[in-house]
Amino acid sequence: MILPPVRDPRLVTIRRGGTLTDEDHRRLAEWSAVCAEHVLHLFEAVRPSDPRPREAIDAIRAWTRGELTMTGSRAAGGHAMGAARPLTGAARFAAYAAGQAACVAHVAAHDLGAAAYAIKAARAAAPEDELGAGRRECAWQREQLPEEVRALVLDDQRARNELCWSVFDC
Repeated sequence: MILPPVRDPRLVTIRRGGTLTDEDHRRLAEWSAVCAEHVLHLFEAVRPSDPRPREAIDAIRAWTRGELTMTGSRAAGGHAMGAARPLTGAARFAAYAAGQAACVAHVAAHDLGAAAYAIKAARAAAPEDELGAGRRECAWQREQLPEEVRALVLDDQRARNELCWSVFDC
């Protein structure tokens, strides 16, 4: 479970009693899509005919543009996670990253799930003697962060690092 028992109000939209604006919610969603897409090839190499993770990434992007409902994006995320379940290693984590990204439409805090699973995918794809793949992926993700949500995400990574398998130690 990557979500804390008590939600950070900065990651809850204003209409639900938090302080997150719709614009920043969309920024978090797009960033999560970028993180998931960066490792998607690891899934597609194993399951090239299964479109569910790519469809999840497309769904969250459609949601950010107002072309898809929250429930549509969340459902696509569930389908991507279904694609992950029978797999192991990098392919599984890459599909989970896509699923988490699509679920950002429902709960903004899933952004770290997408990022964390993408880091796990990069680690799993690296040779056993290669220790830096996860750190490089984490650093790359941070370079992609929109300035408007950068401080929020970095603070959230510090707060939830332990829940997210300590992947944000980069």
